[in-house]
Amino acid sequence: MEKQKPVLRKSLFWDTKFQNIDYDKHIRHVVERVLTRGNWNDWLELRKYYGLEKIKVEIVQIRYLDKVTLSFCSTHFNIPKEKFRCYNTEPSIRQLWSY
Repeated sequence: MEKQKPVLRKSLFWDTKFQNIDYDKHIRHVVERVLTRGNWNDWLELRKYYGLEKIKVEIVQIRYLDKVTLSFCSTHFNIPKEKFRCYNTEPSIRQLWSY
């Protein structure tokens, strides 16, 4: 029996053909988008589909999380911030461009 796909907002994946998302193959991308741009319902769908343990494995490997999201993940999963890959990686653009 095939697992039912999570019901996520299409706007989270504006740069992707939504119907082509492979939720198992691209788990890290899906988790990152929901954490950084999703709402509470997206988060609940993510948890229901993947489970907390699978999400926990992926979040420490994400290359970039904003400070608020990093703090949420660190607290929620009880993982020190230093264990996250993004904690030790500087963003390539440190500030937004001024137009």
